[in-house]
Amino acid sequence: MISDITLGQYFPGTSPIHRLDPRFKIILTILFMVALFSARNIFVYAALALFTVLLVLASRISLRVVLRGIRPLIFILIFTLILHVLMSTRTDGRLLIEWKWLTVYDMDFYRAGVMILRIVLLVVGTSVLLSYTTTPISLTDAIESLLKPLSAIKVPVHEFAMMMTIALRFIPTMLEETEKIMNAQKARGADLSSGNPFKKIRALIPVLIPLIVSAFQRALDLATAMECRCYRGSKGRTKLVKLKSTPIDAVALLLFAAVLAGVYLGNYYIPIGIRVG
Repeated sequence: MISDITLGQYFPGTSPIHRLDPRFKIILTILFMVALFSARNIFVYAALALFTVLLVLASRISLRVVLRGIRPLIFILIFTLILHVLMSTRTDGRLLIEWKWLTVYDMDFYRAGVMILRIVLLVVGTSVLLSYTTTPISLTDAIESLLKPLSAIKVPVHEFAMMMTIALRFIPTMLEETEKIMNAQKARGADLSSGNPFKKIRALIPVLIPLIVSAFQRALDLATAMECRCYRGSKGRTKLVKLKSTPIDAVALLLFAAVLAGVYLGNYYIPIGIRVG
């Protein structure tokens, strides 16, 4: 399961999405998230799902990789379904179950399905636009460039962007380290999968302690490496590669703006009877 988590991983490529300016990718991601959370009916969600599939195809990322990134979310998706069905306070739709304090309507499943679809599209869309197709260095430069106006009020923009990128970059590294430690513990006879939930949590203590020690050691090694390379933050720092936008970036921005406008139009013209959210 740990090896299935692809958050923070970069997959090299030459697709149109790979070639986009990383600054525009961040803006496009924000527009995509706004469109996704603004949708209010199933037809708009279906259109956004189709748009997300087109994004995956345009990125030329393997469908197996995308699906592998969704697998760790299965528990969250199941929990979302249970939460919406059992804890819903709405009484619309056809009554399916009525037992003591529990009442379940068919619209509860409908809203739960919409929420699950929203989570899946959010993870897939943002991953394709950012982590899968953008190198950590490019992402750092993009964040620093977008937040550069804040440096006028003494905000350490470069350091902030560097910390965010390092944290994102170390996610797959720490996941790989966790898997190695768990395999080593299992080879020594540790039982990490059986028993009740409390026993499983206690069994993770031999994994967490060496993982924390390893994380601190990696942080010290990284700090030493940066000092050996005379890293002094943004002061006097130059860039080997400067970010440059192209007409393709403008076209992509117009496309995502059109998608957002289409979402609001769909929300306005859709019949009120099948709205969600």
